[in-house]
Amino acid sequence: MTVITRTRARGVESLALDSPHNRNALSAALVGELAAALLTDCATDPDVRAVVLTHTGTTFSAGADLKDPPAPDALVALLRQILELGKPVVARVTGHVRAGGLGLLAACDIAAASTGSTFAFTEVRIGVAPAVISLTLLPRTDPRALARHYLTGERFDAAEAVRTGLVTAAGDDVDAVLEPILDGLRRSAPEALAETKRLLTARVLETFDRDAADLTALSARLFASPHAREGMTAFLERRDPSWVV
Repeated sequence: MTVITRTRARGVESLALDSPHNRNALSAALVGELAAALLTDCATDPDVRAVVLTHTGTTFSAGADLKDPPAPDALVALLRQILELGKPVVARVTGHVRAGGLGLLAACDIAAASTGSTFAFTEVRIGVAPAVISLTLLPRTDPRALARHYLTGERFDAAEAVRTGLVTAAGDDVDAVLEPILDGLRRSAPEALAETKRLLTARVLETFDRDAADLTALSARLFASPHAREGMTAFLERRDPSWVV
């Protein structure tokens, strides 16, 4: 069963996360299929000017699939692949984004969301930390706001996502927001886009070179901890974990 659907219009390849039964959770299958689509359908095709990463259903991504999680290094590789792709990647969000899905969003060069979209870093509420996704989030978002949202797991709206730098722009009609952005990309020289993107992602990729191994190890350790087992069990059983006071 495929979990990525693809369409193309005037040089823009749209890749939709299409696993609504689990709210487009980052399963091993979804991460692998998205990586393959970026490599085979986008990176080497000269007719692709830009990529739009979007979704079916009401959720862009609910974060890691607790029943079939990807290996931490596979998620790191996917995030790096988006950053290193020689073409702009634009996120299109018309729903909810949680946990690991926010790392995917932050890897994109531009992100647009509908005003009804919501966001939350829920890791601390299941006993883990937003470790691997910090590779894309820490260099690109407001540190004070990120501290609040990392530490509390609170839900926040599209306006806050724009204010913090997580999202580029938001509006009632996300496609209207994206129209001038995609028009601009279509009018830009492919080689110039690639070199300009390289300038913009250099500092983020330095974070990968420095911290990826340590954050991958941290993620693996936390997911194997007793707190994580309790948190994930409580989540699946739809109850509060034992530490809630």
